[in-house]
Amino acid sequence: MAENKQSLGDKVKGAVSKAKGEAKDQIGNAKNDKGMQADGKKDKAKGSLQDTAGKLKENSDRR
Repeated sequence: MAENKQSLGDKVKGAVSKAKGEAKDQIGNAKNDKGMQADGKKDKAKGSLQDTAGKLKENSDRR
């Protein structure tokens, strides 16, 4: 069964947020910028939530 566009969209947004968060976290670490590291960690958490939402939507469509 094909997954719907919403679940795929959430998964893509999640991956982008995680990548952006990882970049901020690493740059913040290199610059010793705790604020940037914190922003990166927030973006990674947001990405994980978006990915989970996409998976939940995909699973609910299969039922």
